[in-house]
Amino acid sequence: ILEKMPGGGEDRFANLRAYYGLMWGHPGKKLLFMGNELAQGREWNHDGELDWHLLDNPLHRGVQSLIRDLNALYGGSAALHERDCKPEGFEWIEEHSAEESLFAWVRHGAEGTAPVLVVCNFTPVERRDRRIGVPEAGRWAERLNTDAQEYGGGGRGNLGGVDSEAVAASGRAESIRVTLPPLSTLFFELDHKKPKN
Repeated sequence: ILEKMPGGGEDRFANLRAYYGLMWGHPGKKLLFMGNELAQGREWNHDGELDWHLLDNPLHRGVQSLIRDLNALYGGSAALHERDCKPEGFEWIEEHSAEESLFAWVRHGAEGTAPVLVVCNFTPVERRDRRIGVPEAGRWAERLNTDAQEYGGGGRGNLGGVDSEAVAASGRAESIRVTLPPLSTLFFELDHKKPKN
């Protein structure tokens, strides 16, 4: 998949990480073919082994770490898998921001489960103080950011989370102001332990 990403160099890896974030955050099954978990450029060949030597490169190792953490987040956040095939498990937040190449949605699990907000920025432009509507007031913990340095990104983000404000956005009464790194996907989970005061 790496060779199918637009751009070159680090942007190609950033696009790949953002795409994997979209796939893990969106409803549906998560499918990778052999070698994609370490961003192997060439197609897999059944007559040979994977290009394990690529893991000596921090960008390839970062993609492998991202896949590990996406799997852990997916398994540990009920909202990402409990209602995977049910309409009530998905709610669009930002679906009409084509000029920004930005998408946002919320995944819902069973009653009492913390919702997860997924925000994708598919442009090479950082968006600071971007207001995104949220379905509930409280602290939204940043659970995963594909721009994290450990994945080969620039380390831009929201310092672990943001508190919602009673400011309308995206058709919701509450919203959060976030930094969206270029070519990234971010996951925020409502933290019921730290409600907004």
